[in-house]
Amino acid sequence: MGKKDKLSVFISLVLRHKPETAGIQLDEHGWANVEELITGINSTGRNIDMKKLEDIVATDEKGRYSLNEDKTLIRANQGHSIPVDVELREKEPPEFLYHGTADRFLEDIQTEGLKPMSRLYVHLSKDKKTAIKVGKRHGKPIILQVHSGEMFRDGNKFYLSENGVWLTEFVPARYLNMEENI
Repeated sequence: MGKKDKLSVFISLVLRHKPETAGIQLDEHGWANVEELITGINSTGRNIDMKKLEDIVATDEKGRYSLNEDKTLIRANQGHSIPVDVELREKEPPEFLYHGTADRFLEDIQTEGLKPMSRLYVHLSKDKKTAIKVGKRHGKPIILQVHSGEMFRDGNKFYLSENGVWLTEFVPARYLNMEENI
C-alpha cells in the first residue's frame, strides 16, 4: 500500500469513525474543517497539504469524500459508525440491489437478515460486479440479491449516497436471495 493509500485509509478512519485520532470534531452533518484536518493529520507524523488532500478526494476510486464548494469543509459520504446526518435524500431504489459478503456470514444473514453491524446503514450495490469486490474483502465471496423494489413498496426507506452506494437501515431475510453464478 502506497503512502497516498495509507493517508486515504487514515482520513477514512478520522472522517467515518474516530475524528479524535486527528484531534478534530465533526459537525452534526459529518463535515470537518479542512485546515483543522490537515493540521491534525500532520500532528500525527503524517504529511499532508491541501494539494495532497484534493488529490485523494479526486482520485479515490470509491468516491468516499466530498469537499464543499469553497473547499473549506470535507466529509465522508457514507460508512460512518458515529452518529452523523450526512443529509441523505430518500430515493426509490431499482427493483434489485446486491450485497457482497463472505460465505461464513450466510447462515446468520439467512436467519437474521442484513444488519448495519458497526455502521449506521446496510450498504448495497447496484450491480453484482461491485458486490463481488466487496465480498472478496471479507473472505470467500457470496452475493445476495436484495428485492429492494418490493421492500420499498412495503414501506422501507432507501437512500443513495453521493458516491452511488445504496443505503437502508435493515434488510429482513425474506427479501434476500443468494446469487448462484458469481
